[in-house]
Amino acid sequence: MSEIWFRAGEATVLAAEGQYTDAMPEVLIGSTRGPVGQAFASMMGQAVGHTRMFVVRDLNQLVRPATMMTSKVTIQSADYVELLGGVVQAATGDAIVDCIIEGILPKEGLDDLCMIIMIWLDIRCADDDNLDRKDLYRTNYEATKLAIARALKGEPTVDELIANRKTVKHYALEDVIEY
Repeated sequence: MSEIWFRAGEATVLAAEGQYTDAMPEVLIGSTRGPVGQAFASMMGQAVGHTRMFVVRDLNQLVRPATMMTSKVTIQSADYVELLGGVVQAATGDAIVDCIIEGILPKEGLDDLCMIIMIWLDIRCADDDNLDRKDLYRTNYEATKLAIARALKGEPTVDELIANRKTVKHYALEDVIEY
């Protein structure tokens, strides 16, 4: 049985100039026998506007550990679904397999683990005639690997959060709060 019970991580990788391809996955990793496994199983149905799907690298290539992905944004078009279930899903799947290859995820016991990944895909991507699919792949690949690594390392640590409390602030608060 896996020693990983409940780990959470997130990462942000910013888009190339002029693109809406920022990636901000939120990852939950844990045992199939624990709370993550229960949450995973409960996601097997669909929720209107928030498609849930297994992460596959391509046809018949379900990743291990079994991973469910869903959008953080309400889906409003078939073009959006195509990007989510195409480029973003492929990048996410490749990142997971590379995490195994690089030893970020333990190769042993993968069938005892599962992951849930909530995906940020800007709704403007679906309507952008100049969308750079390579950048969309890059940001989601890099952010997924980073989020998984952070989850398993417990980053940021409580000590890091305390140390940077007065120096790091949410970008949305730049004009709101003085430190």
